[in-house]
Amino acid sequence: MSAPSHLATWLDRFPQVRVLVIGDLMLDCYIWGQVKRISPEAPVPVVQVTHESIHAGGAGNVVANIRSLGGKVEACGSVGRDQAGRRLVQELSNIGAGIAGVIASQLTTTISKTRIIAHTQHQSQQQVVRLDHEQSDALDRRVRARMRAFVEQQMHECNVVIISDYGKGAIDAELLAFLAAWRQHHSFVYLIDPKQRNFAHYRGASLVKPNKEEAGLAAGIEIRNETELRQAGDRLLDLWQAESVLVSRGAEGMSLFKRHGKAQHFPTMAREVFDVTGAGDTVLATCALALGAGATLEEATILANHAAGIVVGKVGTANVSPAELTAALQKRKP
Repeated sequence: MSAPSHLATWLDRFPQVRVLVIGDLMLDCYIWGQVKRISPEAPVPVVQVTHESIHAGGAGNVVANIRSLGGKVEACGSVGRDQAGRRLVQELSNIGAGIAGVIASQLTTTISKTRIIAHTQHQSQQQVVRLDHEQSDALDRRVRARMRAFVEQQMHECNVVIISDYGKGAIDAELLAFLAAWRQHHSFVYLIDPKQRNFAHYRGASLVKPNKEEAGLAAGIEIRNETELRQAGDRLLDLWQAESVLVSRGAEGMSLFKRHGKAQHFPTMAREVFDVTGAGDTVLATCALALGAGATLEEATILANHAAGIVVGKVGTANVSPAELTAALQKRKP
C-alpha cells in the first residue's frame, strides 16, 4: 500500500492533467428551507424557502469535480436553447471549464433536476421531493455531428477522456466505437461510467466504473457474495475488453478488478453519510486525474475512495477540494 505522503504527491500533478468529459449534462437545482408545519390543504409539509442554489449535474458534476480538484477540463454534451441550458452553460463557465463542446439545440430540452431539501424540527436536512425535466428523444444528427467533430479535435489536446453516461442519449454506439478504435492507435487514459443501454458497446477503456447493481446486470450475475462479485468482475473485464473494472459497492466500499492481478477490496472511508448524490462522479473524476497524473490503478482507487468518503458527508451535489483530500490522506495509516 502507498504511504499517505506519496499519495498526496499525485494531487500536485492534477493541474497538469487535461480531461475531456463527454456525456449527459444536467442542471441540478436545490431549494433549501425549513418545515415547521403540515399544510391544511393536504397531508404534506410546508417548506419555508430560505435560499436556492444551482450546480452542474450529471456529466457536468464530473466536470465540476475535476475543476474542484485542480484539473483542466473540456465539457462535451448537449443542452436546450432554454433558461436551464443557459444557466448550466454559465455555471460550467463560472467554474473554469471549457464550454466550446456544449452544443445548444432547439430540438433538445435541458435535463434538470430540482430537489427540495428541508430541515425539520426532529430531523436533519433531508430531501422532500425531486422534480425532473427531461425528454427521452435521441439527439438529432446535427448535434451529434458537432459533438463528434469537437471530440476529434480534443483528442489531440487532452490526455484523459471520460464517458459519463447517464443513459439520456448523449452517448451512442458510434461514438463509443470511434473512441475504442482511436485508443488502439493512440495513448490516452480512458474511463467510462456505464449505463445499461450501452453495456454492449463499451470497449477498450483503462477503467470502467459500474456500481454493484450495474455490474450485476452487465455480467448477468446476481451479486450476493464475494464469489459472485469476483465472477462478475472477471466477466466484465472480458465483456468490455477493459484494463480494469472498479465496482462501487456503497457502504461496502469498492472492488478493483485488473486484467493482470488479483481483485482488491477497499473498505469505505465515509464516517457519516448524509447524501450519496454525485458520489460516483467524484470517484470517476478523482480516478481520471490520478491516472492522468501517472498514479497506479491501486493509488487512483485509494484517492477516489477517500474523495467519495468526503463528498457523501455533504448534502446536495458536492465536490472535493485538494485541501480536503490531503487532510483525509494525512489521517490514513500507511
